[in-house]
Amino acid sequence: LNQAVMAAWQAGIVEVASAGNGGPDPMTVGVPGNVPYVITVGALSDAATPYLFDDDFLTSFSAAGPTHEGFVKPDLVAPGGHVLGLMDRKSNIPKDHPEYHDGDAYFWMSGTSQATAVVSGAAALLIQADPSLTPDQVKGLLMRSGRPAVQDDGTLAYTVFQQGAGLIDVQAAVQSTDRTPANRGLDVGLDLAGLAHYGGPADRDADGSFFLRGLTGDGYMWADGYLWSDGFLWIDGFLWSDGFLWADGFLWIDDYDWSDSLAWSDGYLWSDGLTEAMSIDTWIEHE
Repeated sequence: LNQAVMAAWQAGIVEVASAGNGGPDPMTVGVPGNVPYVITVGALSDAATPYLFDDDFLTSFSAAGPTHEGFVKPDLVAPGGHVLGLMDRKSNIPKDHPEYHDGDAYFWMSGTSQATAVVSGAAALLIQADPSLTPDQVKGLLMRSGRPAVQDDGTLAYTVFQQGAGLIDVQAAVQSTDRTPANRGLDVGLDLAGLAHYGGPADRDADGSFFLRGLTGDGYMWADGYLWSDGFLWIDGFLWSDGFLWADGFLWIDDYDWSDSLAWSDGYLWSDGLTEAMSIDTWIEHE
């Protein structure tokens, strides 16, 4: 499945995938959202107050990075709590949860898949505005215009491994003239051909905390203790150190390993050593 997504990306098709609903622990992003050649989406909730923004929060079920190959995921977050959408009342899910169906044609559902649909629509708007955009440029535009959640003192409310570049901002992305692509340093063609393989900038220290090599600060480390039910401000203009350097990659090397002695040898993502799972989404309670 990862290779199919990579082939579509190489062919110029923008791929958007859910981070998965296995959060909130780190390293829970699954296939195919674990590859860099895709826009991976986590979910936030509006706390059932759609016209108030300072109480929005990251859902506890939203899967978090890094990936097992060191990439920062998710790339972005978008609304994914109690989203209203079309669903026939005779379908199995409305039968099992009739309290969330309006009795006519609409159903409320939560999950990172709902958030992924939001970002898919945003990607379509970008391509409509500029059909010449490549998948890497679409990803770059969406990430660069993201609005990270911050606390009152301006520090990140969630790490990059939890919120990526932050909340999607479609208007800012469409209006941006910066065409700098994401995935700098990666070549999907070489990757697919088995001639090169890439790792991300995430690492793990002796205490077991994840961090980004070359970057310091709480926002670049996995930190326990955030109150998932709290609301935070989602701001513009946070400096992500050269834009989104942590979204890029580098050539895989044989001695790449985590500090907790989890060695990677020279195995590929789709080898027998695959540790990220493909799973069927289960029912997610609303947040």
